[in-house]
Amino acid sequence: MKLQDLRGAGVQYVRIVWCDHANLIRAKAAHIRMLVDGLPGGVGIAAAQQALPVMADVVVPGAGLGPVGEVRLVPDWSTLTVLPYAPRQAQVLGDMMLNGEPWAHCPRAFLREQIRRAAQRGLSVNAAFENEFFLLRRTPGGYEPADTTVYAHTSGFNRHAGFMLDLTAALEAQGLQPEFYYPEAGPGQQELSVQYASALRAADQQITFRETARGVAEAHGLVACFLPKPFEQAAGSGCHINLSLWDGGRNLLADLSEPTGISRRGQQFIAGILTHLPALCALTVPSPNSYHRLRPHFWAGAYTAWGYENREAAVRVSRNEAGCSRFELKTADASANPYLALGAMIAAGLDGLDQALPLPPEAEGDPALMTDEARRTRGITLLPQSLQAAVAALEGDRVLLGALGAARAQAYLAVRRAEWAALHERPIPEQLSLLAERY
Repeated sequence: MKLQDLRGAGVQYVRIVWCDHANLIRAKAAHIRMLVDGLPGGVGIAAAQQALPVMADVVVPGAGLGPVGEVRLVPDWSTLTVLPYAPRQAQVLGDMMLNGEPWAHCPRAFLREQIRRAAQRGLSVNAAFENEFFLLRRTPGGYEPADTTVYAHTSGFNRHAGFMLDLTAALEAQGLQPEFYYPEAGPGQQELSVQYASALRAADQQITFRETARGVAEAHGLVACFLPKPFEQAAGSGCHINLSLWDGGRNLLADLSEPTGISRRGQQFIAGILTHLPALCALTVPSPNSYHRLRPHFWAGAYTAWGYENREAAVRVSRNEAGCSRFELKTADASANPYLALGAMIAAGLDGLDQALPLPPEAEGDPALMTDEARRTRGITLLPQSLQAAVAALEGDRVLLGALGAARAQAYLAVRRAEWAALHERPIPEQLSLLAERY
């Protein structure tokens, strides 16, 4: 879509969107008359926006950001779409700029830098975010699931057919390509996958997916909740990050001459992710609530293990007749800023290439059921079981801290420490009451 098409579409306001360190999607809206020249200077936002936690609009201490300073949120007009769920409104993703250069705290700039680093090594990255989420109803006492169906039961298809058809149409209208849908295991839980894209577009699509699911749900009198663990006795929601490495039109992951079916570079890339996974958790499962889900036997990827079609392994590898086709990080959920999570995965994988890290033996079963010795010989360890532990791991990971940069790392870690302090002792019902409509 082009700017000149907005008037014909009846648009009055264009939301210029950013995603902060707490993974809240925020926006400033410009009236269409302000967009005649494309708003090359963007709109101003306080620099302290990148120091806000999920709980409240209060700047956290220690972030290095405060009341002084403003950056420009500059529209990336290649991402412009009319919003099917918000009458007479459109959306464009923004880049954070300071003095004409990408700001040190801009999440899209971080992902772009990791894409550039991969390209220097002859790699391009395709990715997809595979969302699970709950449909909830508001009640006088809070929230309740929109149904009580079980995994993939056809009654769930029937119950929410209107919502899913509207969601599908809204995603397609914005250029996303839905692939597979089914009701998930939790009450009211849904899963809808979309086709992969290049890394930056995949992260942009994740923003669009969450916004669209929430907007369409609102029109149906529902809440689309991406909280990782909204109910103690129900399944949690992951957001698996699927990734493949390419050179032009050639998938670089497959190699049948290797016993694993994974190319040497693919093995090293995955080994890098596994090596840095304890620290990556602070970016891919970054909410205190995430750790109610990240437990053994929950199919959440609680161990530093990989395996073909192993749903207890953190890295689940898929294959076709040529060998490995892609892999997914299961240790991820939708409380993660998609630009930071995917960028950090790439940075970890590139370190695996640079260090020529060996891929440990495949986990052919549930790591939790292995003996200590079996886990040790395969290099399998239990991942952090709290955000506090994940933050400590990131603080000690020089590779990921170096990729993030000092300023971004300082602000990000301060936000996550504040969230841990405020939320980790609250029971799940209280977390749901506060956060059901934040992510």
